[in-house]
Order: sequence, then C-alpha cells, then structure tokens
Amino acid sequence: MLMKSLIICLILTAVSAASEIVGKIADIELTTEEAKSLVLTLGESGEVQADVSPEALDGLVRALLVQRLVLREAEVAKHGDSPDVAARILRAQQAALAESYLQSVSHPPANFPSETEVSEAYETNKTAFLVPKSWHLAQIFISTPAGSKKEETEKRLESVLKQLAEPGADFASIARVSSDDRASSANSGDLGWLQENMIQPAIREVISSLKLNSISKPVRLEDGYHIIRLVDAKEANTPTLDQIRPQLKARLRAQKAQQNRQEWLAALLEKNPPAINGIELLKLQEITPAKPTP
Repeated sequence: MLMKSLIICLILTAVSAASEIVGKIADIELTTEEAKSLVLTLGESGEVQADVSPEALDGLVRALLVQRLVLREAEVAKHGDSPDVAARILRAQQAALAESYLQSVSHPPANFPSETEVSEAYETNKTAFLVPKSWHLAQIFISTPAGSKKEETEKRLESVLKQLAEPGADFASIARVSSDDRASSANSGDLGWLQENMIQPAIREVISSLKLNSISKPVRLEDGYHIIRLVDAKEANTPTLDQIRPQLKARLRAQKAQQNRQEWLAALLEKNPPAINGIELLKLQEITPAKPTP
C-alpha cells in the first residue's frame, strides 16, 4: 500500500511542478495539492490503481470539478436543508465512517506475508496458477446477418480469399478493409491473445493444426465466416514464484484483511449480541413499500 501511495504521489508531483491549479470549472479551482490528497486517499482505499495513467488522472480531475460545481448548485438551492436529504447525508456519513474504521482494524501487519508464507501459498496452490494454452490470433470476418443473400455473402468471401491468395498479400490491410468485425478490423484484424477456453471449439480445432503465420480456410459459424491467422502460440504453463510474487502477496494480504475483519466483528458481536424485538419488527414490515406488480 505504501508503494501504491508513492507511485501516485510521484505522478502527481510532476503535475504540481507545472502549476498550482490542476483544473478549473466556472470560477471553481482545484489545486494540485487538493487533488494529490484525494488521489492518495483513494489509493489507500483501493478505489484507484497504483499504475494510474495520465488519462485516468485527467478523468478523475474532471469528475472532481463537476462534483464541486454540482455541490455549489446544491448549496445555492439549499438542497441540504431538506430533512430527507439531511437524513440521507447522515446515513452515508455514518456508513463511510464505519467502513473506514473496519478497514483500519483489519489491516494486516506491514511485514505480512513473510517470504515463507508466500512460498508455502505458492506450492499449495500451484495448480491454480496454471495458465491455459493460448493463441495470438487475427481474423477476417464475413458476416451472414439474417435476411442477407447467400450469393452476395459468398461473392464477398470469394473476393477476400482471392486477395489472400495473391503473392505478397497483406492480411492486415485486407482485414482493415474487408472484415465485418469492426473492433478487430480497426486493429488490422488483430484479436490479441486468447486462452483456449475463450475460443469456440470449431475455431480451436482449426488453429490447433495451423503453423505460425499461416491462414486457415474459412470457418463457418452461426454469425458468418471466420478466416483466422495464427500469429503466435503459447503452451500451458505455470508462472514461477518470482513472476507472480507481487500478485500473490497482494492476494494473501487481501485474504488476511478479510479474515481479520470477520474475526474482529465476531468478537465485537460476542461482547455485544444484538437483540431484536419481533413484534416491533412486524410493524416495520407493514411500512415496507410493496414490490410493483410485474
């Protein structure tokens, strides 16, 4: 958690060097120090990631500015003077305070887990870390939407296959122009790395016999024809302890925090067991809003 704070702080320090005001909306200004303090708080609570990007910071600052503008409008309208709104604010404040305190009493010690505990967890759960076989694929997709003419689809497919058969054919260029999968065609047909359980059996069967950089025959599925290019492949493998140590330590700390939370609550309730008045509870049931009829 300390490392997360340091990373976020370093990113925001670079912004601070350029200007004391990181954003403005109407006449409302947000200082870099204010934004830094909030981002560090969000980092500690896990609401933002340690590898926060400039784009994410930009979005966060914009959201803060909009929030302050809305808050000012609410204050001008004296929205908080309403008893109902005041009660909602109080409930939210109480919930946030209780949750913050629960997190504070649940934090594992800074030296948890030890290297021995990390090693033992790795060996015990080694099979769970297995990464399935995966393939890096690209595709050209010719769709067959309902109502489309078979002749037109086959003509398009034939045209694409003819282009691919030409000497020096560029699969990426053809995918950009001809593929109906707009998400991948914008990236030259690239689908990225896909694990075997993410690939339809019919396509998985075809690519298992492809050589690297080779192109499959059209695979007919319900949605259309898929022409697949095998870019790369990885066999199933288990990462080494060094490769997953940071993630494993974070997981163990999260599990320990949850365990600490449950144990702390159990001890608190053992000392202070709740007592419920069943008769009064029935009165509450009478005022519960009825569910709308479907």
